[in-house]
Amino acid sequence: MAVPAAMRPPETGGRRSAVLILFGEGEHGPDVLLIQRNDNLRRHAGQPAFPGGSFEPHDESAEACAVREAVEETGVDPAGIELLGRLPELYIRHSGFRVVPVLAWWREPSAVHPADTHEVAEVVRVPVAELADPANRVQVRHPNGGTGPAFRVRGLLVWGFTAAILNRLLVLGGWERPWLDGAAVEPLPLPGAGAAERSRARAPRGPGS
Repeated sequence: MAVPAAMRPPETGGRRSAVLILFGEGEHGPDVLLIQRNDNLRRHAGQPAFPGGSFEPHDESAEACAVREAVEETGVDPAGIELLGRLPELYIRHSGFRVVPVLAWWREPSAVHPADTHEVAEVVRVPVAELADPANRVQVRHPNGGTGPAFRVRGLLVWGFTAAILNRLLVLGGWERPWLDGAAVEPLPLPGAGAAERSRARAPRGPGS
């Protein structure tokens, strides 16, 4: 996967982290596991995201970090996860995180829930078909003035780093459908906005949610 200039890590510095991009076969076809972060967090408050977080001293690899964080956040059984590989390391400039996205297949799905209720408000399996549906795709304007892809799925507005990766995976997987023609650019709710304000940017939940 080509790395956009804005997401290329610097030569030095940055906080090491990893996220788990866990695909599985769900009730509505292939899906991917996302979490909704709590509103009270210092970083990325209220944002949908992949499970993941910072390296801890005992993490021997990005894979170990990503799976450990996913277990802590969602309660997923690690025995059912088959690791597939990594995407290139990416950089989130406003928070200084160097992120390794770890791809995995949910060979034996298990029950998931907000296991760490301090950090996680919700755990959602989002069907790939809903991500690829042009009706669920929008362009959003970030508070810094930049624009990027976003998804309205399962009652969530997925944007920023997570949406950028999902967008590239749809292209790489051959799942993308034409959607940009005539797409309006919408402003994002301000960082730190409460759930009621963010809900105005959300779509109704999909089936099975």
